[in-house]
Amino acid sequence: MVISWKTPELSISTKIINPSPTEVLTIMLRRTFPSPEALRRLPFGLADVALILGTLVLLGLIARVGADTLISFVPPDVVPSVSLDPVNLPYYAGRSTLRMFIALFFSTLFTLIYGYIAAKSRRAEQVLIPLLDILQSVPVLGFLSITVTGFIALFPGSLLGLEAASIFAIFTSQVWNMTFSFYQSLRTVPPELDEAARLYRLSGWQRFTKLEVPSAMIGLLWNAMMSFGGGWFFVAASEAISVLNRNYTLPGLGSYVAAAIAKEDLPALGWALLTIAVVILLVDQLFWRPLIAWADKFRLETSAAAEVPESWLLDLIKTARLPSLMAQALTPLGEAINRLLSSLTPPRPIQNLDENEQVLSDRLYNFVLLIVIGALLITGLHFILTTVGLAEVIKALLLGLLTLVRVSVLLVVATVIWTPIGVAIGFNPKLARLLQPVVQFLASFPANFIFPFATLFFIRANISIDFGSILLMSLGAQWYILFNSIAGAISIPTDLREMAKDVGLHGWKLWQKLIIPGIFSSWVTGGVTASGGAWNASIVSEIVSWGQTTLTATGLGAYIAQATEAGDWPRITLGIGMMSLYVVGFNRLFWRRLYHLAETKYHL
Repeated sequence: MVISWKTPELSISTKIINPSPTEVLTIMLRRTFPSPEALRRLPFGLADVALILGTLVLLGLIARVGADTLISFVPPDVVPSVSLDPVNLPYYAGRSTLRMFIALFFSTLFTLIYGYIAAKSRRAEQVLIPLLDILQSVPVLGFLSITVTGFIALFPGSLLGLEAASIFAIFTSQVWNMTFSFYQSLRTVPPELDEAARLYRLSGWQRFTKLEVPSAMIGLLWNAMMSFGGGWFFVAASEAISVLNRNYTLPGLGSYVAAAIAKEDLPALGWALLTIAVVILLVDQLFWRPLIAWADKFRLETSAAAEVPESWLLDLIKTARLPSLMAQALTPLGEAINRLLSSLTPPRPIQNLDENEQVLSDRLYNFVLLIVIGALLITGLHFILTTVGLAEVIKALLLGLLTLVRVSVLLVVATVIWTPIGVAIGFNPKLARLLQPVVQFLASFPANFIFPFATLFFIRANISIDFGSILLMSLGAQWYILFNSIAGAISIPTDLREMAKDVGLHGWKLWQKLIIPGIFSSWVTGGVTASGGAWNASIVSEIVSWGQTTLTATGLGAYIAQATEAGDWPRITLGIGMMSLYVVGFNRLFWRRLYHLAETKYHL
């Protein structure tokens, strides 16, 4: 009897006379199963097993936590409650973290669309950027006052409506900073890269994916981290909702802290602080650190960084074979989508418009825009004057001036302190590895979680909340300047830094010739968002409480918070409108001029 078998490596023909059943089985197994050498070449290894198990665990946790968003909700008869038992904290942390990531997903989507349109269309920019200023100035409580009833009505009898309202509130605390960053990055794309894209006649889609998003990636990523941390700041307001004389509670870390503050339960508050610290560290290691290491390839420079960021999770993903196999399998589909989108967005020809026609068109557009704005202002003024009166308007105006002073002091102090620190972190990889986790933790840690301790300190030290509120506002807003300074410093090419060192630039000369031009655009973005964040934070910083003790500062933030809790729509509208007026006016008179300076002079 002759038995033959073939493998990819060799062909064997063996002559066996009267083989036994065991020999036949052995030969058949050799034909059926790969050799040890082939087994070692299998497309899966320990890294793949770890990734598969980790993915399955993550999906299981999401399914377990997300399932409870569909339970019955019929206020006031059937409503969720929060227990102060620390055993429930991991579950509450999962609920809050899931809301944060859903909000981050929609914030990123909104950023890419809104920022692109604003940067590419001059006429759209005239509407979208002032509108972005207004939306940034509207406090989270203002959005909740308007949307919570609508979301609950959208999903009658289900907790999903209240969940959607909470996620939307977190979204409004994250998205504006990211959008400003992406818009400013698109406006300051390096001229030589822009010219190269024109010469190669890249389609709109190719330009977006190959040039614009990569050039904005580092700044967008750092601002996304900052926005994620800012979302934690407002998670308590979005989970323990008190608007229009109604109280709604969603299970989560924010509502747990609110319940602990109401009951003056210091041990429960301590457990909550420990839990949020663990969550921040896990999110940093499993999400932000890999993204930072991955985004280092988007540095716009000719020489590589001396030391690149590292991430054990990114190394694990690179070691695994499954991601590359999936990428290979999806490559034809991705190429087909790219070809389709490229065909739909052909390169725009350079149009030489008649200057007189352009001026006439611009004047007509501005005239229509002014009519719309005037009609909205007249409607708002009519509503306010017929409901609260001129005296109340003057009162809100003066309260806004006091809050403006606090915001201005905060911006000056934060710039002086955090800009040099941000540059040092961005320039020194070793220092970045040491301090980045600390900075990320401090920025992500919800400052209002420690407001109760600050309130106790202010009471016992006899410190006026009128001054103490500046410190409370800075705990949430100062990080915008630090993170944008870091992003700006990282974006300065290594070869320029080496050249500055070779020619002997140091001290103020180095700042004047390299650092300020290099980080100016990022700093302006940080200043704009820090300003808006400070105005928004004034809502929770100018009125703080511990148990039955409440400290209230004199300012527009406290005015809006009190009107929102009481459900006083005329004063809510007046407060939000006045805050929007201050923010937009300050941005128009100050920040927009700095933006123009960044676009025309101070950029690399």
